[in-house]
Amino acid sequence: MDRPTPARAYGWMLGGKDNFQVDRNLILSVSEHFPEDLDIARQNRLFLYRAVRYLARDVGIHQFLDLGSGYPTENNVHQVAQAFQPEARVVYVDIDPIVLAHGRALLADNPYTTVITADMTDPEQILTHPDTQALLDPTQPVGILMFSIPHCIPDDGDAQRAIQAPLQWAASGSYLAISHVVADDVATADELTEVITGLGMPWRTRTPSQFASWLTDLEPVEPGLVDINDWRPDPDQPPLGECPPELAPYLGASAGSRRMYEYGGVLRKP
Repeated sequence: MDRPTPARAYGWMLGGKDNFQVDRNLILSVSEHFPEDLDIARQNRLFLYRAVRYLARDVGIHQFLDLGSGYPTENNVHQVAQAFQPEARVVYVDIDPIVLAHGRALLADNPYTTVITADMTDPEQILTHPDTQALLDPTQPVGILMFSIPHCIPDDGDAQRAIQAPLQWAASGSYLAISHVVADDVATADELTEVITGLGMPWRTRTPSQFASWLTDLEPVEPGLVDINDWRPDPDQPPLGECPPELAPYLGASAGSRRMYEYGGVLRKP
């Protein structure tokens, strides 16, 4: 509780209440340097809805591994997926132990979902976890979800292993829905990395080409890897809740400044 965590900080930008002053201070400080950070966090949550809807409704995926799930909020993965696949199974994974408590309370009456505490840089721990093995069948296609997560893993090797190990475990025909905070030039990426790590959170901003180079063995779903605002935009999708009043001045800042943005898409394992 004496240092910020991604789950709590991100949750606050979505209007969540489960955070501490250290998390709020981090977001307020980052916003002074990169005011578009609020918009891209909220845009990422909207992307989650569209990507999971595509996988459940259009592709027929009925089991999901949500890596770095964060705190429960509106339109969680199981709620979106089960709207189209009523018996869709979801394993939520986060390293923040408080997420476990909140998630289990939310999911107590849902036999098709569970939440586990694990480190994504140790994917074997996740894939061999009894709850994962009980709910997910890797011989059938799986939707592997990593929304706004790889930048929280500073080491390139660790980040790539966190992505590749679940893909190797899952059957052909599985999908990866993923997004990563990027900057188009290395200097800006390094500046954002320095700001966030200086505030006590592990982080590495990368460029789109650096991130995309990890995913060349997969088949991108149209429109491919893009600014997530451009991934099948839907003006009629469910809106987000209100952001905290302290952050309201930053709403819409991405229209004038977009030195950083969320880059991602949905890709199929051949």
